[in-house]
Amino acid sequence: MRNNKKRFDIRSLSFKLWCYFILFAALLIALIWLLQIYFMDSFYEDMKLRETKKMAQGLIDEYKRNGKEAMSRKINEISSGTDSYIRVETGDGRVAILPEYNGYKQEYLYSLQSSNLRQQLESSTFPSVSVIVPYQDNQLLAYATYLYKAEDSNNKDENMANSYILYMFSPLSPVKSTISILRTQLVYITFIAMFLALSMALYMANMISRPIKNITKSAEEMGKGHYGVQFRPSSYSEIQNLSETLSKASRELEKTDMYQKDLIANVSHDLRTPLTMIRSYAEMIRDLSGNNPEKRNQHLGVIIEESDRLNILVNDMLNLSRMQQRKIVLEKSEFDISESVRTLLTSYDILAENDGYKFTYNNNESLPVFADKAKITQVISNLINNAVKYCGDDKEIIINVKRVARSKVRCEVIDHGQGIAPDEVNHVWERYYKSSTHHVRQTDGSGLGLSIVREILNLHKAPYGVNSKLGKGSTFWFELEILKTKK
Repeated sequence: MRNNKKRFDIRSLSFKLWCYFILFAALLIALIWLLQIYFMDSFYEDMKLRETKKMAQGLIDEYKRNGKEAMSRKINEISSGTDSYIRVETGDGRVAILPEYNGYKQEYLYSLQSSNLRQQLESSTFPSVSVIVPYQDNQLLAYATYLYKAEDSNNKDENMANSYILYMFSPLSPVKSTISILRTQLVYITFIAMFLALSMALYMANMISRPIKNITKSAEEMGKGHYGVQFRPSSYSEIQNLSETLSKASRELEKTDMYQKDLIANVSHDLRTPLTMIRSYAEMIRDLSGNNPEKRNQHLGVIIEESDRLNILVNDMLNLSRMQQRKIVLEKSEFDISESVRTLLTSYDILAENDGYKFTYNNNESLPVFADKAKITQVISNLINNAVKYCGDDKEIIINVKRVARSKVRCEVIDHGQGIAPDEVNHVWERYYKSSTHHVRQTDGSGLGLSIVREILNLHKAPYGVNSKLGKGSTFWFELEILKTKK
């Protein structure tokens, strides 16, 4: 039952393609039936009238150019070569020219009330008139126009006697029999067209829906947690782009899953270490040093240090989560970023004195910006801490604050460490990401420094990045708009 429901799903692409193709074929056939059957008479009559008018104009032109004799030969030529009967009469009804080929047409036409055409022509404001009259089992097109209209005399009868009227009679072909033939042919054409439309619909639906079904199956596998699934390519560019996009998404999800596992492992480790230390030293105080003030204070100091470390980790995680959810509101103000960096570097004097680090600050002008001073200071501090962790043996960290592009200030933190591999550069901003080429010193930190930097700069909509080469160190940078001062 389940397979049948899927096969005849009225919302499926295959079913809708069938419907569209069948509907298109039906509309096309209906249009053909409408034009060929119901409008055949009017189309044929219009075509016959246009053809008659064209022949009449040709005879009038011949009469004007070469005279009556030449026109008479032209009439005989047309009469013998077509089913038309042509005669010329004077305005008072006297025959002026008859074709040599008369036959049954002449006998029939004598019985016609040609005076009706003449009267209509005299009373009409148009140069010609036409009517359709019964003719045997069909109809006859009767057409009349002035070959020459005399207007020299004030006597109307005299003018009519000197005028010439061209009459043309063309029997309309048996349209009914033609329609019957066409109807029979259209019945066959209808069945053939519907069969071809259905076949084409089945083929196109299968060709289009097959790659989509394959993508759906692969997506189901990805939904089950089987990341890294490759989506099959297709001959259609749109589906090909979709397959490539989903394949890329699958690879990214695989990496994200790996990072998530690493994140859980790292957080678990970072939380377990201080908790273990706190528990161990608390048990030592309870069992060993409770009555020894010196050892008790020493153990309590370790507990306090580990508690502070745990507090820093938790606060960094909470702040990072709040920034990612855009729950932190920036408190922007005007300040000199050059002076802020200079003030911040004084807190690193102890590292320079005790551990031999060398901090080089390059700046030669005041650069006012409008930003959240505390957050930007945290960004610079985190970048410097990161450089301390990964700097080379020379232990030198260079901080540049300079004007670029006239309206921007660029802050750079440079180290001479081992650098970052090209395929890892874009991942250094992720939480707890560990580069395979970095040598990490045993320093305090939550492991979230660069992630916090990224989120703060994203909140400021500030460009940032890292330039690195293996064996030559790294340069972390970001840019802010320089505040225009009023003159």
